[in-house]
This record gives sequence, C-alpha cells and structure tokens, in this order.
Amino acid sequence: MRARNLAVVLATIDRSGPHTRAALAERTGLTKTTVSSLVADLLEAGVVTESGAVRGGERGRPGVAVSMSGHRVAALGLEINIDYLAACVVDLTRAVRLRRVRPSRNRDSDPAEILEGLRDLVKEVAAEAEAEGLRLAGAALAVPGTVEDGVLRSAPHLGWRDVRVAGLVDLPVDAVSVKIDPFEIDNEANLAALGELWFGSREPDFLYVSGEIGIGAGLVVEGRVFRGTFGLAGELGHVVVVPDGPACRCGGRGCLEVYAGQDALLGELSSVGELVARLEAGDGRALEACEVAGHALGVALTSAVHLLDPGRIVLGGIFAPLYRWLERPVSEGLRARLAQMRGRPPALVVSATGGDAAVLGAAGLIVQQILAEPARLLGL
Repeated sequence: MRARNLAVVLATIDRSGPHTRAALAERTGLTKTTVSSLVADLLEAGVVTESGAVRGGERGRPGVAVSMSGHRVAALGLEINIDYLAACVVDLTRAVRLRRVRPSRNRDSDPAEILEGLRDLVKEVAAEAEAEGLRLAGAALAVPGTVEDGVLRSAPHLGWRDVRVAGLVDLPVDAVSVKIDPFEIDNEANLAALGELWFGSREPDFLYVSGEIGIGAGLVVEGRVFRGTFGLAGELGHVVVVPDGPACRCGGRGCLEVYAGQDALLGELSSVGELVARLEAGDGRALEACEVAGHALGVALTSAVHLLDPGRIVLGGIFAPLYRWLERPVSEGLRARLAQMRGRPPALVVSATGGDAAVLGAAGLIVQQILAEPARLLGL
C-alpha cells in the first residue's frame, strides 16, 4: 500500500506541477499526515525537491511547494544504429543532461565487438553523470531489429540473430560507483514513438514512422505503444509495395525498405546531409530518389491506415530532414487511395524529435518506470 501511495503522490506532482502537502492530500484523497510521510520518503529518494513558500488554495500560513527534482535521479537512454552508437541522460524533469554520439560501423558486425564499444560509452557517460551528482536509476537500449523477451531476435542490417544483451551494463565496481539497474531493450521504432510522445508533440494517438536503413513503425494508442501478440508489431518496412519487386534482406521481394530505406535514398552518397544538400541544389537524381521513396511510402501507409485507422502520421528518423521533399508524394498517394473510403487522409506531420527520438524514448522508458515505482529507489 505504501509503495502504491508513493506512486500516486509522485504521479500527481509530475502531472500537475508543484503542490503543497495540503494540496497533495486534497488531490490524492490521502490524509495530510500520510502525505507528509510519503513526501519525506520521496525527498530521501531524490525524486522531489522543496521550494519557497506558496499558497496551495488552503487557508492559513503558506506551505512549502513540492516539485519534481532534476538534481539526483536520472535515466540512461542508449541506441545502436547502423553507423553510430548514442547515449543520453535524462533527469526526472525530462531535461536532457548529457548527449553523446559515437560513429561506429555496425553493419554486418560482430555483436561482442559492438557491445564492448557500447559498454565503453556507458562507462564514460555514467562517470560524467556521477560527476554531476546524478544517480542512474536504469537504462534502456534501442536496437534496429525485433525484440522478444529481452532478446534481439533479428537485426538483418546489423547481421545479428538471437543476441542477449541484458548483461551489457553489468559494469565493474571500480568503473563507476552507481549500479545501472534495471536494463531494458526494445525495438528502435517503438522507443522512437515513445520519444515523440514524451519529448515531441505529446499527442496521445499517432502512427510514428521511423526511417533508417530499415523502416519501422510504432503505433501509439491512448499514450501506449501497441506491440502485438509477440511484441513484433510495426515492421512497416516489409510491407510489400511492388509484388515481385527487388529482393529484400528479409527474404521477401518488393518491400517498402527497398524503395524508401536509407540505402535506397542515398544511393552512392555518403550521408543524409549530402542528400539534403543535393536536394536543395535541385539535383535531379536526388529529387527522383525522394519521389520514388515518397510514392512507395504512400502505398505502404495506405495499407497501414486501412488496418489501423490512425488520426495522425509522424515521419521521423531520416524522413524528418527529408520531409520537405517527401511530404507531397506521400500526401498525394494517401489522398488518391483513401478518398473513396475516408474523404480525408490522416494528418501527415514531421517528427519534433528528429534523429534523437529513439534514444530519448529509451531514457523516457526508464523515467516512466521510476514514476510508476518510486518505492524501488528506497528498497521497498
């Protein structure tokens, strides 16, 4: 019961801002004595702080406001992508305290080698967080593949199958003085959708489309990601847009990824930045690549709309910087194919978090766990 009440009080502070103890008692229905005791525990855990005297609507002398604290407890978000490793530290006010990106050639790689590089990045960031007085209360990792029961089942572009990475952050005791626990792992599109939810538009319902080497999707319904029966929902990149088209790494043919994935868009170019520069200069080949990708994306999203009926589609990952050139062919394709049944297609918007969505969502996943179970920080 005490653990539940701690979560109720903390959720009230997080959701509606600073409150005096008396105001918290009124909002939660708990007694003032109980709330005072719970606030004392939350102060000890480092998840809330006290500020100057304010009136909380009650009579008598002003009380002391209790608010979320960003000074002691934080979450670690991690990401393995095809050409980089990323880490960020987010405190409980959802402020990004540290952000690190390390170039890394991860395509068709040895898992042990890449995970060792990520472990080194974790040690570096954890040490910096500790120097700022932050306790890392957990970590989550975004990966470009399907995840089931904490195991990376398949990441075709990494060349990985059935990789268990749960022991990734079991650091030597002399590396940092904090133990990072728990450790979660999830598909990058799911976590990017959560990143958009918590750090971007904050809309409770949308379909997030993550454009990378592969193309994933995260469906957010009433503030929660829909994962499917086995947690494998969202593989939009393997929706067939051209039957009997070119072979895809998944074993199929004519998949969306073949036409709108990063490799298809870049061609011989070395980076998305170079592609954007070509597009801004009016380069014909670059414009044609986006036209083809946008058309294919419109076809795949038409199927997604028929199946899922989202009210809003968010384009993220590499689609965010390319949105100016993708928006027209995607929108035209949706309108043409959906006009008979819907009249108007879902709103198509660009991600507010860009390329940081997955790593932010990873950190946000841990923040949400802390808010739901603050008692574990006290060993209750």
